[in-house]
Amino acid sequence: MKKKMIFSLLLFLCLYIISLSIDSTMIKINLLAINQSPRLSHLFGTDWLGRDMLLRTLKGLQLSISIGLVTAVLSTILGVLISFAASIHPSIDKLVTWLIDLFLSLPHLVTLILISFVLGGGFKGVAIGLILTHWPSIARVLRAEIMQLQEMPYVQMSKQFGKRFWWRARHHFLPHLLPQIMVGFTLIFPHAILHEASITFLGFGLSAEEPAIGIILSESMQYLSSGMWWLAFFPGAVLLVMIIIFQGFASSFKNYLERDRSYERHVKH
Repeated sequence: MKKKMIFSLLLFLCLYIISLSIDSTMIKINLLAINQSPRLSHLFGTDWLGRDMLLRTLKGLQLSISIGLVTAVLSTILGVLISFAASIHPSIDKLVTWLIDLFLSLPHLVTLILISFVLGGGFKGVAIGLILTHWPSIARVLRAEIMQLQEMPYVQMSKQFGKRFWWRARHHFLPHLLPQIMVGFTLIFPHAILHEASITFLGFGLSAEEPAIGIILSESMQYLSSGMWWLAFFPGAVLLVMIIIFQGFASSFKNYLERDRSYERHVKH
């Protein structure tokens, strides 16, 4: 399992590092090479402006990964802070529970489109929309865990000794919740990338100048009827492969943590 996890992570990192090495000037217009099918000189073919589709796809991958990372990190932090706040007082817990139920009951993609549209789209609008729609799932899990931890004898003892809530959160809650936080991060990341590609494909996300995967797929739709299948096939396949790779890593990582925790419980007993 460790080998599979390490292999998935290394493969994912290789894709991202390769995409970082691609400069925007490398994706230049070449009217002498427009609409070329896949060949040795252009493995993914070229588009209607003669731009190399392999380079465009990898550059779009970099943008999608960047948005996914920003969303996963900030959504996880927001979920942790809100779950901690919910355990301070019952009235705050009721408000947090209401907010979680509200966001989870709304259609996910519609909410994301509305937030992104109101904020003017772009990287900032899409990232904020993704963050505001992805924190409830991890916050609900962490809140339930904290409610159980608060009943533990050592936590009650710390409370009786006069330790403040944030001290208990730092020394008792956070170490116990770290595996759930890490798993939540790895699960949010591919989910955010797919949602970013979805709203960008629909025209509510990034601007047309950005080489995002969703924009590439959206632009290629009008050329599919002309037989230029490679414009949509390769970007879609690369996005799918990247998601499968990272989900494989997330699944292996989750199983590894669960097995490790079950082993620790067995040793304690």
